[in-house]
Amino acid sequence: MTDKIKIDIVSDVVCPWCIIGYKRLERAIDELGMHDVIELEWQPFQLNPHVGPEGENLREHLMGKYGISREDSDRNRQNLTQLGQELGFQFSFFDEMKTLNTRDAHILLEYAKEKGKQTALKLRLFDAYFSEKQDISNRDTLAKLMEDVGLSAEVGMVKLEDAKAAKTFSDTQNYWRGLGVSSVPTIVFNRESAVTGAQPVDVLKQILKELDS
Repeated sequence: MTDKIKIDIVSDVVCPWCIIGYKRLERAIDELGMHDVIELEWQPFQLNPHVGPEGENLREHLMGKYGISREDSDRNRQNLTQLGQELGFQFSFFDEMKTLNTRDAHILLEYAKEKGKQTALKLRLFDAYFSEKQDISNRDTLAKLMEDVGLSAEVGMVKLEDAKAAKTFSDTQNYWRGLGVSSVPTIVFNRESAVTGAQPVDVLKQILKELDS
């Protein structure tokens, strides 16, 4: 097979299951030795577009949104932390952790795609938010994270004020929502089939093998 397998991951950078899902996909690709036939692109999905610039306490936000108890929240965090450890990713949850507005991050990820550094920036954002307790809605923080992966912070900040860049982000997000994407992560294969949630490695391997046959 000479054609690439196109994988779109619709996700948000404040979604813990999105990094779990990616790490499982990465492991599936590694175990199959399929790096050369995969073309990966990240697509935007804001989990909480109405969150203001100050953010919202993450635990309180989730308890209100899903009606879960503090005990449920603790169990969920423990589970995610363990899953992350199994995949080589560190979750550092803390009581003051906030869910944030990720509009700016998504606009910068589109710019990073143009420069061939989209996955690098996406992973840097995941690390900054979940592992390093950084505010990834803060533009000074975003500028530093861009520089960390070799991108121009100056150009990135200009993009955040650019109406065309904002419209591209909005149109792209609406495109995927229009296709029925309502939860993240959603992993789309060759724009033909999709799975939602952080699927097990074996499930992802089976999908990839079928697409490569």
